[in-house]
Amino acid sequence: MANQKDQLRYESLSIHAGKDVHRVYSGTGAVTTPIYTTTSFVFNNSQHGADIFAGRAEDYAYSRLGNPTLGVLEQRIAALEGGAASLAAASGEAARWMAIFGLASAGENIISSATIAEDAYNHFKYSFPSRGISVKFVDTNDADAIRNAIDDQTRAVYIESISSVGLDIADIKLVASIAHEAGIPLIVDNTAGAAGYLIRPIDHGADIVVHASSEWITGSGTVRSGIIIDSGKFHWAEHAERFAHLTTPAPGYHGLNFCEKFDALAYIFYVRMAILRDVGPSLNPFAATFALAGLASLSPRLDRHHENALILARWLASNGKVSRVIFPGLPDHQKVDRAETYLRQRNAYGAILYFGIVGGGVEAAKALVANLKMIGESDGVGNPQTLIYLPNVALSPRPGITEVDEAFFRVSVGLENSNDIIEDIEQALNLL
Repeated sequence: MANQKDQLRYESLSIHAGKDVHRVYSGTGAVTTPIYTTTSFVFNNSQHGADIFAGRAEDYAYSRLGNPTLGVLEQRIAALEGGAASLAAASGEAARWMAIFGLASAGENIISSATIAEDAYNHFKYSFPSRGISVKFVDTNDADAIRNAIDDQTRAVYIESISSVGLDIADIKLVASIAHEAGIPLIVDNTAGAAGYLIRPIDHGADIVVHASSEWITGSGTVRSGIIIDSGKFHWAEHAERFAHLTTPAPGYHGLNFCEKFDALAYIFYVRMAILRDVGPSLNPFAATFALAGLASLSPRLDRHHENALILARWLASNGKVSRVIFPGLPDHQKVDRAETYLRQRNAYGAILYFGIVGGGVEAAKALVANLKMIGESDGVGNPQTLIYLPNVALSPRPGITEVDEAFFRVSVGLENSNDIIEDIEQALNLL
């Protein structure tokens, strides 16, 4: 069965990968992953406990560091993303925070795309600098801008697989090659790529992938979760001067050298054993079961999201009351040429779009939202229901951001009948 699982396709892996991790299923007869609601685990003996805490034994000690339910989720998503290992977190924000703190410390910096999501932008603009880590925002479509921003204190480049602003499909291969030339890893937020179903950044050179898995992965709008995936491909020991915490003895672990002990997985073990252990933003097993249930239905669910989004984008583009539509599946999108390289599903371009109305203006935009009957106003994405959001207030102060103006709406396209989505927006437009 193990050999068969190695050959399973994506849709089957999303249901079966990771099933037998740490004997979760052995002897229980459970069809779905059991929920392990325990804080602690019994050791075989004192030495066994010491070996777990020292990283010599891969068993469970305390649920903050690991839990069998989470173990299934971690192995399943790692398999889907083509990674070597992963680590679940309490939220997407927690995953992003740990991913970067696993690389950078005070006095160091990261390079980030300027078109990242609002929460990530605020995190990078204000929170990280307050802790001594600076962030340089650049146009990551400009190779020279990335190269010129990297210095001796740079520890990573951070992009989104599909940018939150402008919905650009990232040129992951290009950015990865630039990062690797400088001896630093590429982190890709692949929330829009839906656990590798739409985009698999590791296939194109990404070293670390993060997700707000509460969005497209869980897909029900119910619980928060995040995850970090390590490709296992970055050669940390070759860049010891930048990542001394991975290549020299760790005082907090009795002199353990993470690279010597864990080799290609030094980074993800460091994040688990040093950062998750000390800060504690672990995912609870109940939330993990929602993410596992979401993975089981992910491929047909995302197909419906993507189909509805393409239908809606085309209808909006043909409507005379709509001034502009931003969607990667439309011929006029500025990065549509990258779709063939990076998008893994036919006629699937994500389920987020932006559109504006003729005449523009904040008051008209607010009126349209008020006229909607079925579509809800929320900044959530990845939900079964279609949601609309006006992101202008947060985006307008960003330097260099011109893609979204005060009359632009963001739509997270849901699973309803596409005709009902269109008819709701049409009647709202007609009332203006």
